[in-house]
Amino acid sequence: MKKCLKKFIALALMGASIVTCATGCSSDTADSVNNGGNEKTVIEYWHCNAENQGGLTVDELVKNFNENNDHIEVVAKYNPDMYKGLMQNLQAEAATGNYPAIVQIGWAFLDYFSNNFEYIEPQEAIDKYDTEDKDFLNNNFLPNILELAVNSDGNQVGIPYSLSTPVLYINKDILREAGLDENGPQTWEQVKEFADTVKEKTGKYGFYMQEPADFWAQQGIIESNGASMITKTDGKTEATFASEGGIEAMQLLSDMIKGGSALHVSWDEGCQSFIDGNCAMLYTTIARRASIQDSIQFDGITVKSPVWEGEERKVPAGGCFLAITAQDEEQIAAAWEFEKYLYSVEAMAAWTEGTGYVPPRKDVAEAENGLKNFLAENKMMNAAIEQMDNVVPWTAFPGDAGLQAEQMLLDMRDQILGGQISAEEGMKSTQDAINALLVSE
Repeated sequence: MKKCLKKFIALALMGASIVTCATGCSSDTADSVNNGGNEKTVIEYWHCNAENQGGLTVDELVKNFNENNDHIEVVAKYNPDMYKGLMQNLQAEAATGNYPAIVQIGWAFLDYFSNNFEYIEPQEAIDKYDTEDKDFLNNNFLPNILELAVNSDGNQVGIPYSLSTPVLYINKDILREAGLDENGPQTWEQVKEFADTVKEKTGKYGFYMQEPADFWAQQGIIESNGASMITKTDGKTEATFASEGGIEAMQLLSDMIKGGSALHVSWDEGCQSFIDGNCAMLYTTIARRASIQDSIQFDGITVKSPVWEGEERKVPAGGCFLAITAQDEEQIAAAWEFEKYLYSVEAMAAWTEGTGYVPPRKDVAEAENGLKNFLAENKMMNAAIEQMDNVVPWTAFPGDAGLQAEQMLLDMRDQILGGQISAEEGMKSTQDAINALLVSE
């Protein structure tokens, strides 16, 4: 494979961005472009990053790669409606016999993607086109991080790229006002104690946990209490979240809301309440760090996701992995060359600075040409970096039942937190319903 990882040009010098492909540019109609008599292999990179959610950084990285490569031209294509929208577009393109070269796949679609689309495993591409760096994966990624992109059949479908974990944002000023430790609680039991005290001493809300259209954050508090969202035995998947630990976790959230010390509102409203100084603690993704850090007018920090007494911390991974879907030898080789560039220390650092995602590569945080200086200036990132050893896969229910099961969890969450049902009643009935759905698959 021809080397292309030339010296990285500082992204700050890049003012212009490339024009992204607004409609599908099929690989069979855009295989090469003439470059002063030399043909370049043209590949498509499909992503889900809107302009205000990393899209500008995508453009900068692609522009830098293209300017420093004499035989590959990357065309970036933005897919609206996040990973679900990309899956729908990929399905339509694949039906015509065409594929982009490299795609972003959301964690919840890992099995669906690998069961329905053609792809090449990263190690296979490395063995064939990068023989001088055959240990690239093991040398640069922690085993538990690589595991995130392994499907239920044990295949390494891709390489983790965008990683986010939930952290606890703290308003130190409110905690001091309430006579509490300004560095915040360490356990979920203490979270409730802190929240109740804040409400009693200051009249402000003590806590908010994000409530978007997924169960991601709630998975974190449930599995950190010794429960498992799903259990796989002899190839059979069962929902198992309604255990003693799982029920205790959801009941704690419900009790705080019922007692008036925690908020039960939309995600944007909850984050804004924290930013405005009306809520002492916010449990949400590190990917919101930049907007929160730039907006708050108080002494704010982040701390690692709380644990339960006697249990280990578990934080579900948000974001996506990169998969190679190129179909011919030339496209596959070019796709791996571009993908390896995206995983370089410099490019990973630029991706983190531009988006707030945690770098999946293990040496980016400490490298002089990586995030060392950035992390020194943006200390809110450190909590997410420090809990990388505790990352677990975001739960994805198998087969066509996945989306329906996810909606059942959301309905359950809203009923429990809204006080219509107890955690025990809601979780047990929902678990039974999901398992009946899985059996009928």
